[in-house]
Amino acid sequence: MKTKFRLIVLLFIALGGMAQAKKISPDLFGIFFEDINYAADGGLYAEMIQNRSFEYNPSDHYGWNAFTAWDYITKGYAYGTVSIETNQPVHKNNPHYVILNIEDAGSEGIGLRNTGFDGIVVKAGEHYNFSVFLRQLSENQIPFSIKLFDKKGKLLGESTVTTNSHDWKKYETTITATESSDSANLVLLATAKGKVAIDMVSLFPEKTFKNRQNGLRADLAQTIADLHPKFIRFPGGCLVHGDGIGNMYRWENTIGPVEQRVEQKDIWGYHQTAGLGYFEYFQFCEDIGAKPLPVLPAGVSCQNSGGTWRIGGTGQKGIPEAEMPAYIQEVLDLIEWANGPVTSTWGAKRAAAGHPDSFHLQYIGIGNEDKQTPEFRERFKQIYEAVKAKHPEITVIGTVGPAPGGEDFELGWKFARQLQVPIVDEHYYMKPEWFIANQHRYDTYDRKGPKVYVGEYASHGSTLYNALSEAAYMTSLERNGDVVQLSSYAPLLAKKGHTQWNPDLIYFSNTAVFPTVNYYVQKLFATNSGDQYIDHIIHPEKNDSLFAYSVVRETKSGDICLKFVNINNKPENVKIDISKFKGLKSTMDYTILTGKPNDQDRMESPAIVIPHTNTLKLNTASKLLIPPYSLVILRLKSSLKSKK
Repeated sequence: MKTKFRLIVLLFIALGGMAQAKKISPDLFGIFFEDINYAADGGLYAEMIQNRSFEYNPSDHYGWNAFTAWDYITKGYAYGTVSIETNQPVHKNNPHYVILNIEDAGSEGIGLRNTGFDGIVVKAGEHYNFSVFLRQLSENQIPFSIKLFDKKGKLLGESTVTTNSHDWKKYETTITATESSDSANLVLLATAKGKVAIDMVSLFPEKTFKNRQNGLRADLAQTIADLHPKFIRFPGGCLVHGDGIGNMYRWENTIGPVEQRVEQKDIWGYHQTAGLGYFEYFQFCEDIGAKPLPVLPAGVSCQNSGGTWRIGGTGQKGIPEAEMPAYIQEVLDLIEWANGPVTSTWGAKRAAAGHPDSFHLQYIGIGNEDKQTPEFRERFKQIYEAVKAKHPEITVIGTVGPAPGGEDFELGWKFARQLQVPIVDEHYYMKPEWFIANQHRYDTYDRKGPKVYVGEYASHGSTLYNALSEAAYMTSLERNGDVVQLSSYAPLLAKKGHTQWNPDLIYFSNTAVFPTVNYYVQKLFATNSGDQYIDHIIHPEKNDSLFAYSVVRETKSGDICLKFVNINNKPENVKIDISKFKGLKSTMDYTILTGKPNDQDRMESPAIVIPHTNTLKLNTASKLLIPPYSLVILRLKSSLKSKK
């Protein structure tokens, strides 16, 4: 009791009284990951071989087939045949594989070449982990030469493996690159006469993020980690409920050995290997200190299934009622997999994957932008009530459509209130002027009803003006952090040359990462967030929707963060009264993000608009001039540390 009393006293002293402090969500700013714009395969997932298991098909993308991204090659007068077969696969979930019949190996061999995702990037002196599943079909052993070449045919590194089994077996080796290249290809050559089956050809950089097996691209993952998100929502988005019932994202299909995971069409027009699956998502959350927020289908497919890409599409289909009990169990199984003890059925599966401890799952989303039909409501209600009954410790997040208003929005909110859903997920992609004009959207929301997760939002553009409009809106999310529990910009990632949606927060190529100015706004808010909102500290000379501000306190450190957003073309004078704050250090951090309104950093190197931080002397009562088109953050550091 004495320790608790001391903490309360310290907080009281630091604030000069608690009357003006309002508790807000400590999880307010997070991120949303969806496999759109090649965000996973060819992006965050570090696998360098495209179509590694020969599962591409025309339903993924027009013109694709099981041999897409591969070439059949012969060297040194070698000859033979190649075919795709399915009768004896490595696993039933991964049915396609290659049969290579080497009639004459010649002087160099016969085999396959993969060009990767727009080329394979290797760096001199670094190591790359190669693996392949092989099944020897002839009596004699078959040696393989694995080589990396640049686009001119120069050898960049090589290694070998030799078959020694008539059953499927995984062979592994390491290749060290002798030179750097951003457009290499991998060649797998059989160098003796015989017949062999080939599947799951894989190449990973040894240096993945946190050096994880089956891991993530290090520079891209670090750029995401630098956002310091409080949570990560995954794997979607529209990807969750899929293009028809058969294309729903089923979490159970994405765990376990990668050769046993179910690959399928990506709703955004390409392919998902599920190499980046639920285990990797949860592990990434843990690695960067973010809470996991998985989203599962609400028992219905996307209303836009079948190509009806419009609000109010007619493609929504529901899982048959007879199958709903099994589907509900699948949802409950996820919670057990994430949090259950190692003695439980699904907790044991998590432990077998290398994580005996709980992932501490707190949030789970059910549905995404679903049309408010009887089919959706019946199935959502069944899932929600089952989770609530068995796992009251889990906070379920519902959905209220793809827009900030309209029929689905109104019906979704009415339904959420009837069921007393704890949080609902609002989405909106709007012009920057909408964000400027709607800074009071949540001021009048019912504090006793469901809370809000702004799960997907962005203004239409990647200029400084767009980013500042979002920053102004984010100050209103802080001010209303008692009703808005979570928020995340969307989409997160986009690969150069492979975008289905713009704008995006982070653009990238095979060799570089290009954060937008919107990214820096998100980063500055997340790294200067708090769990208390404090009013009556900032006093602008005039009230103007183009000038926004907020003050938050992080109780753990005691630091106070003041944010100012000026979207005007003139500087703004403000008065600041921080005399009531006691125990502040004599200096503060002053961070500014500013430029011309049309400046944008997308695919620019070096970046045009980046934040700059300086240390300034602290005055307890002062005036401050906020430059035009700027975000300014003052971080006042406390010498009073909260003690446990």
